[in-house]
Amino acid sequence: MSDDSFQQDVLNELGDDRLTEIAGLLGTDAAGATTVVDSSVSELSGGLREAAATPDQAEEVRQAVAEVSEPPLEGVATLGGGLLGGGLMASVLSRLARPAATAVAKRTGLPVATVSRVLELLIPVVVTVLTKRAARGRSGGAASGGTPATRGGAPGAAPSPGASGSGMGEVLGGLLGGEPKKH
Repeated sequence: MSDDSFQQDVLNELGDDRLTEIAGLLGTDAAGATTVVDSSVSELSGGLREAAATPDQAEEVRQAVAEVSEPPLEGVATLGGGLLGGGLMASVLSRLARPAATAVAKRTGLPVATVSRVLELLIPVVVTVLTKRAARGRSGGAASGGTPATRGGAPGAAPSPGASGSGMGEVLGGLLGGEPKKH
């Protein structure tokens, strides 16, 4: 899997109606909105990888990944864009949104506030995609080492606090795809 695949999954989950909404917010067409969405998703996924590698944030990222990796209650994935099963992940992504918005705004020339609004719309979609990818990993669909549940331990359990950063990198790689794109 590649980061492009993750971005495509986010675009697919977003759908034409919400992409049109984002295009209106940005004052552009669907192609322009797609470019900003791709860039925003790339920044969020890169920020998540960096947070996982930072000692003071790694445990929270592990817990967030474990939370989205747990099988949802029946029908939960369709409610609230998946946020009910990804509250901690949504919180982590929300903290990463400001630096991501700044980077995207700098690259595109758009106002930071506008890009921040786009990221607010994207976070529940990103959580939904992560949850769906984790579910595919549980059912054997991921070829990248699986989720914490498939790598040993109780289903949905976070890797142990002593788990190596590379192990978390593998788990995130399975959820996000390959290396993030460089802009």
